[in-house]
Amino acid sequence: MTDTQQVADRPSPQPPAANGVDRYFKISERGSTFAREIRGGFATFFTMAYILVLNPIILGSAEDKYGQQLDAVQLTTATALVAAVMTVIMGVGGNLPIALAAGLGLNAVVAFQIAPLMSWADAMGLIVLEGLLICVLVVTGLREAVMHAIPQSLKQAISVGIGLFIALIGFVDAGFVSRIPDAANTTVPVQLGGTGTLTGWPILVFCVGVLLTIGLLARKVKGAILISIVTMTVVAIAINSAADVKSWGLTTPEWPDQVVDTPDFGLIGDFSLFGAFSEPEVGVITVVLLVFTLILSDFFDTMGTVVGISAEAGLLDEKGRVPGLSRVLLIDGAAAVAGGAASASSATSYIESAAGVGEGSRTGFSNLVTGSLFALALLFTPLLTIVPLQAAAPALVAVGFLMMTQVKSIDWDRYEIAIPAFLTIAVMPFTYSITNGIGAGFLAYVLIKTVLGRAKDVHWLLWGASALFLVYFAIDPVEQLLGVK
Repeated sequence: MTDTQQVADRPSPQPPAANGVDRYFKISERGSTFAREIRGGFATFFTMAYILVLNPIILGSAEDKYGQQLDAVQLTTATALVAAVMTVIMGVGGNLPIALAAGLGLNAVVAFQIAPLMSWADAMGLIVLEGLLICVLVVTGLREAVMHAIPQSLKQAISVGIGLFIALIGFVDAGFVSRIPDAANTTVPVQLGGTGTLTGWPILVFCVGVLLTIGLLARKVKGAILISIVTMTVVAIAINSAADVKSWGLTTPEWPDQVVDTPDFGLIGDFSLFGAFSEPEVGVITVVLLVFTLILSDFFDTMGTVVGISAEAGLLDEKGRVPGLSRVLLIDGAAAVAGGAASASSATSYIESAAGVGEGSRTGFSNLVTGSLFALALLFTPLLTIVPLQAAAPALVAVGFLMMTQVKSIDWDRYEIAIPAFLTIAVMPFTYSITNGIGAGFLAYVLIKTVLGRAKDVHWLLWGASALFLVYFAIDPVEQLLGVK
């Protein structure tokens, strides 16, 4: 990156060390230390550990076409296993501090849009197929070429938009912001707290956690984010013990009755690669459109995450390129395959990895820590899921600020840059989707360049990607035209 970001605890680059592990992961070369990588790995895990609870809830609450439900214990095992293996592989093979796990949004599509049309095995087979097709796009160089074709201003806007997006995730997860139950009768779609005011001990834990995190960051305290998560978890456990709070959400901060739980690998390998194509009353066109939607969402969601995290870590080169991008994208595609094969839904790069970057992670070594913790979760899930969202969410708010600082590098005086950048930044949090933000930015960029008579300045891959996004946004009338609906 060309601009200097005011990121807490970012060290100055040091000469490469003689240690073999250091040299392999380029820890000193990237200005990091083993201590920072370990802290970052812990921070990333605690910030995204909620997926061990949430993914089984989402997938386990849905029924397939035949009324079958997936077992919650088996889903927890599958979720933890895929996250552990693919996070370590990304660390060793991609050398980026980006953890992977079952993707939110994609798992909801699988549960509530795809599974009702077919069996669970067929639905997970579509995820495997989607991952394999993404890997083909990587091997052919198309996926990497698309990323390199994106103008630097849009890459910066993607990072800023992701910053706002993950900050919003933090506010929503903690209950600081909530959807108004009967939004049809008001012009305000969201509100402060659950009733328009902040009430309850969990919200207090979140607010104090935010103040503690930003205070530690301002003081440039080493381990600020991790210190905040651990401290507020202890506080939450104490409060819950004294007040018996019932409104923590997914994870309750209390010591579990049992620390060790036996993993159940029953769902591993339970998928049918082409079974969906033979499902009666579904049709080939419907299946193709479902795969197309999955690919487009996974493709650009990962692109935004990889660019945003790499930019925040200061790893982009002078042309805004991610180091070892082809390997990173191939591993991410393989994660989708692994997620489908394990019936855990498509696994993808997690934007919550920004918490680890904010803590100092700059290399894939931190992934070894995060992946090991997910592996431990196979046995110690009851113990490792006591961190409430209210204690982890302040990290997302703080990292959102750190990523937002890149907004100063965008040239706001040039409308052909500023307008697409603005739409990219705004649409991400307002639609709760990285993919939607990228699509809006692409379409605006192509349109404005064309209106200004400079269509030839737009890379042909951006024209192609924009055409796909046009279909993506207009998928409902397209399905009607094709007779799917």
